[in-house]
Amino acid sequence: MTEKNDFGREVISVKKGIHPEYKKARVHCACGNTFETGSVKEELRVEICSECHPFFTGKQKLVDKGGRVEKFKKKYGLD
Repeated sequence: MTEKNDFGREVISVKKGIHPEYKKARVHCACGNTFETGSVKEELRVEICSECHPFFTGKQKLVDKGGRVEKFKKKYGLD
């Protein structure tokens, strides 16, 4: 047996009364971005979303302070 969910997609029916209700949810990011998705909660707050995550923005910062080997070589002039 299939039925349509809140998002207009056909879904297979599951046992009644044992699953949480899946509904539209508003997501608020710390960067100020908001968007809608599906969840068992009506409102979600996140610290990082696709609008501010370095992987998606391309503004990834690589911080290389030098490892232990580099420090050893520098200390003993082995460069």
